[in-house]
Amino acid sequence: MRIGRKIGLNDDKGYAVAVFLVLIIVSAVVAGYFLTLKAQPSGYNTIYMLDAQKTANNYPTTLIANQNSTFNLWVGVVNNMGGSGNQTYQVLVKVTSDLSSFPVDVTPIQTYDLSLANTATWQTESTITLNQVGSYWVVFELWHQNSAGTFEFTNDQASLNIQVMS
Repeated sequence: MRIGRKIGLNDDKGYAVAVFLVLIIVSAVVAGYFLTLKAQPSGYNTIYMLDAQKTANNYPTTLIANQNSTFNLWVGVVNNMGGSGNQTYQVLVKVTSDLSSFPVDVTPIQTYDLSLANTATWQTESTITLNQVGSYWVVFELWHQNSAGTFEFTNDQASLNIQVMS
């Protein structure tokens, strides 16, 4: 006599219970694998730009040459690379009329050197003056110091288009 019949299950119910138990076991094994052996996300950097009030909604867009041609922006960097050591960065501030590629191929007007622990944030206020009539891009580029001690572009940047009128 079969066990299923002793506990009141016929053949159809016995198969359903067996399939259900196999599904539970397989689900538990797969869930356990992903919970214990899941890949850690790779580290990343963040660079951001805020207006003079440290918000992201009142950026200058138009200036009058030699009148109101100076403005302030805040730039910030967040280190999410992981690890216990500090990461060394440079923020290059550049002004260009041609934003066709990155990194921008012009001499920086300002350079900030910083070192951040994991999850740490750095911010500073940057004062910029544009007196020549035209359309410009103010670009904050993030550079990271590699293991050889040289800086390489992280492909992270924040930019703002400014029109200078006469």
